[in-house]
Amino acid sequence: MKGIKQLILSCMLGVGAVTPMQAQQVQGFVHEQSKATDYVWPTDQQVLDKLDKWQDQKFGVLFHWGLYSVPGIVESWSICSEDVDWIPRDTTMTYEDYKKWYFGLKDKFNPVNFNPEQWADVMQDAGMKYMIFTTKHHDGFCMFDSKYTDFSIANGAFKDNPRKNVAYHVFDAFRKKGFMMGCYFSKPDWHCEWFWNPYYATPNRRQNYKIEQHPDWWKNYQQFTENQLNELMTDYGSFDILWLDGGWVTGDDVNLDRILEKARQTHPGLIAVDRSIRGKNENYQTPERGIPETQLNYPWESCITLSNDWGWVPNAPYKSPEKVIALLSEIVAKGGCFLLGVGPTPDGIIEQPVVERLHKVGEWLRKNGEAIYNTRITPVYNDGKTWFTANKDGKTLYAIYTPADGETLPETITWKGNLPKGKMVLLATGKKVKYRAEGEQVTVTLPKGLADGPLAFRFELKNK
Repeated sequence: MKGIKQLILSCMLGVGAVTPMQAQQVQGFVHEQSKATDYVWPTDQQVLDKLDKWQDQKFGVLFHWGLYSVPGIVESWSICSEDVDWIPRDTTMTYEDYKKWYFGLKDKFNPVNFNPEQWADVMQDAGMKYMIFTTKHHDGFCMFDSKYTDFSIANGAFKDNPRKNVAYHVFDAFRKKGFMMGCYFSKPDWHCEWFWNPYYATPNRRQNYKIEQHPDWWKNYQQFTENQLNELMTDYGSFDILWLDGGWVTGDDVNLDRILEKARQTHPGLIAVDRSIRGKNENYQTPERGIPETQLNYPWESCITLSNDWGWVPNAPYKSPEKVIALLSEIVAKGGCFLLGVGPTPDGIIEQPVVERLHKVGEWLRKNGEAIYNTRITPVYNDGKTWFTANKDGKTLYAIYTPADGETLPETITWKGNLPKGKMVLLATGKKVKYRAEGEQVTVTLPKGLADGPLAFRFELKNK
């Protein structure tokens, strides 16, 4: 995941990954979405079955929590020496002094109010069904008690806390609530000497030496990476998703085939998400901070932040509940799942503005979730502010009207195509609504007294 200081449209629009509307809202340098022609369907039936189950969930949460949370800055990227606008750094410090300061945050990261049960309660209340937790970001700081490095939450200021093995307790809290479980892991590790070797400078995000000249260093790094992934897949309970970030390091670079073969012995059907690395180990695609321009008929997930950053920052400008619902509706209508980025505070909780917004999203989903969960795409999926999803039988359709923030509901809404037959029900009330169909146009009369905000309707599709 990247920082959020400047909009870089060229990266996103160049691959056609997001609509212009979405691109205007997106900041930072992001992973390009793999092309549709690059998707490779798994051949393992257990993986296919797991993907189908995952596609039923629709709404999940991604937690970025680490050293960067202490000062509330962009995650990891400020220690990368690339000269781009979206990587801010204290200009009064040399690069080497800055890295020492940043890595030294290990001795200040002391989340004494760490409460993963609160996290799980908040996300369950929001209507989320799956989770992904960042066990290690690019800076190499482990949010688990790794046997292969001391650079972890369990060996810093939090080391005497009975919950120092943070990842274990986060996974445990969500697993108890029945979430599908995902483990985020960065393939690059900027703290590891076998990736950024101290003998050389660090010019960019990649390893700072030529592998052909130092094959022993790279072999050590491969073993280190394999050891940590085996550790996570062995000691931290059952997982459904292994979510691998850092696409400038490929799965082939770190022997991912072998790692997955072993992991799937313990976690049958484990979904591999080797982000932006086209091929058999990218079991679903992950357009970042945007939504694909058109409907897609293979597994994918938009990962978008609730604020402007992946991790916690002070006084963040959070998206409204209505905006989150509108994004969710568009993503699901186009065939994807929505992974919402939330950053816990350095103290270890989900802060109140997030709790309040996600509660309102959950309230809407408790009444209208039938139009979201367990649905699939339908050929006519959008007209203006209205998005369409379908029951798995393809006969029952849902129309989700998503007005702009602060917009007053009109007296009627209209769309073309998806002609109903029989009654139409407003999910929020469970009552029938009046509509008329003239040619290809459907006009729905809204009941009086409805609160402004998104609406969802259920109807049977008229056979042509």
